Amino acid sequence: MRQAGRIVAAGLQRMKEAVKPGIKTRLLDEVAVKELKKWDAKASFKGYQGYPASVCISINDEIVHGIPGDRVLQEGDIVSIDFGAIYRGFHGDAAITVGVGQISAQAQDLLTVTEASLNEGIGAAKSGGHLGDISAAIQGHIEAKGFGVVREYSGHGIGRHLHEDPLVPNFGVSGTGMALKDGMTVAIEPMVTAGDWRTRVNQNKWTVHTADGSLAAHFEHTIAIRDGKTEVLTLL
Repeated sequence: MRQAGRIVAAGLQRMKEAVKPGIKTRLLDEVAVKELKKWDAKASFKGYQGYPASVCISINDEIVHGIPGDRVLQEGDIVSIDFGAIYRGFHGDAAITVGVGQISAQAQDLLTVTEASLNEGIGAAKSGGHLGDISAAIQGHIEAKGFGVVREYSGHGIGRHLHEDPLVPNFGVSGTGMALKDGMTVAIEPMVTAGDWRTRVNQNKWTVHTADGSLAAHFEHTIAIRDGKTEVLTLL
C-alpha cells in the first residue's frame, strides 16, 4: 500500500503542476493515466460502478465525482482532484484542491481550513482511540472557522478494495464508534463547503454539487495505524 500511495501522491503532484487557466479537465486525466503507466499501476476509479475516468475533477461548487472532459479551467476557479491507484492488488487514494491562478480570499480560506481539518483528523487517528475521535477533530476545526461539513459522503476503509469498512464520517462525537487498532488502513477525506452542507447530484448521476451553489473543497490521505502511531501513505 505504501507504493500505491506514492503513485497516487506522484500523480497528484503532476496534475497540480498542470493546472492553469485555459486547459481542459480531460488533460488532467491524461496526466494521471501517464503516471499510472509509468509505474505499471491501474486506476482505482476507472470502471468502478461504471465511473468513466481515471480521476475525479470537481470545480467550484462541485464537491466530488466530477467527470473530466472538455470543460476549460478559468482564472479564479478552485479544482478538487481525487485520484486512486492499484499497485500489486492494493489501493491508495488521496485528493487535493488547488486554485487556478489568482483565487478569492474566501476560496483560499476554504482550502486552508479544509487541508488543516484533514491534518486534525490524521492527528486524532491513534491506536486505542475511536473513529469518532477522527470525525470530531475534523468537524470541530471546520465549524470553528465558519464552514460547512458535508454529511452525505465520508472517508472509508481501504486496502485490497477501494472502499472497505469502516466508514469515516467527517462529523461525530469523540470517544464513540469503532475502536482504532494497529493495522487499520483508512482514507480520511473532509469535504467542506463555504455555505450550507447539503448536496445535490448532477444529471450525469455522478457529480455532487453543493445544494446552495457555494464553493467546496476536498482533501484526502490514505493512512495506516502502526505501533500506536499514524503513517500517511499518500506522500511522496
